[in-house]
Amino acid sequence: MPGGRWIEQFPGNFVWSNAALVTKGMAPYGAVALGEIDEVCARLESRQSEPDAWREEWCALASRLEKVADKAAAEGRQFTAGNYYLRAGMYYFTGERFVVPGAQKREIGRKSLQCQHAGLARRFPNIERVEVPYEGTTLPALFMQAPGAQGRVPAVVVFNGMDNCKEMSVLFNGLEFAARGWHTLAIDGPGQGESLRLRNLHARHDYEVPGTAAYNYVAARPEVDPQKVVVMGYSFGGYYAARIAAFERRYAAGVAFAALHWDLAGWQREIKRKHATDPKNTAQSAFHFRWVMGCIDDADAAIRKAEKFSLAGVAEKITCPFLIVHAQDDKVVPVASAHQLYAAVGSQRKALKILTAEDGGTYHAQADNRQVGVDYIADWITANIQ
Repeated sequence: MPGGRWIEQFPGNFVWSNAALVTKGMAPYGAVALGEIDEVCARLESRQSEPDAWREEWCALASRLEKVADKAAAEGRQFTAGNYYLRAGMYYFTGERFVVPGAQKREIGRKSLQCQHAGLARRFPNIERVEVPYEGTTLPALFMQAPGAQGRVPAVVVFNGMDNCKEMSVLFNGLEFAARGWHTLAIDGPGQGESLRLRNLHARHDYEVPGTAAYNYVAARPEVDPQKVVVMGYSFGGYYAARIAAFERRYAAGVAFAALHWDLAGWQREIKRKHATDPKNTAQSAFHFRWVMGCIDDADAAIRKAEKFSLAGVAEKITCPFLIVHAQDDKVVPVASAHQLYAAVGSQRKALKILTAEDGGTYHAQADNRQVGVDYIADWITANIQ
């Protein structure tokens, strides 16, 4: 596999290797430390047959760092506390990944958010926790202001993938966008992050509804130019961004940071088959997709719901500038999906960038080197909306 052990941390165990890589990918943003990750992975090498090992090792590290953070905060060393809280929160999030939905998973998710927010508040004062009005309730989001921005400037609304959260995307996307002078709204839509873990909001195929809610919120902010708001989604969010761009025409442009499988239901049927034969040979746990869909006890019901998650007859409706960024060697979503989406997009100003190992990032949504994908996206946005 390209990338060696950096990508395949646990040879023959795709589900653990993928999860470890997603965590490693946050290292450039100070949200994890590679030495700490190496320490945990070394202990996990011999524990791959133990069902609780993943949770135990990651959460033990998170708890240890949280105690250090608490002590630093009590002593007034807030910047130091922020660093430790941020890493503890990310490790709790990683540790929660393979815990079956229930009270334990919910508590680990709560601890993750508590620590991440404590870290972000101390390290990034330009990040504001906000609530986006949505169908009689709200969606939790993080608004990162670009320091020094004058007047009304562009903003990017970022929706996560199936395995990620706004506390991650506000850093690996928002920091680069802020450097370019743009604001970022990183949001946990239905089926994502905090919305799923603490609010029981599950995924929906008509994501233009939360997409419109996000636009209405961000465009009303006095710092944002409502004519220059971009919608972006990564991984599973590649579907969401395309769907939103097709139906919410007020977005100035759209970005799919990895295209989703064209046939989501078919993909999930194949994953279900793999779980029955070799559960280590997929990127997700047996229950995760069912949980996201709100069908935790019925895999077939989750697959039936997935049948509505299609861009057939939808991608053609996209008229704004639209970019697809995908990895040539993507083992999660084959590159053919990116070519299929590009061919279907109706916009006269569409672009497809296939990144290779020579470009510096070869994994799904550039989890092996996020900066490569985000730089390309930021350059494209600059050329197309400014």
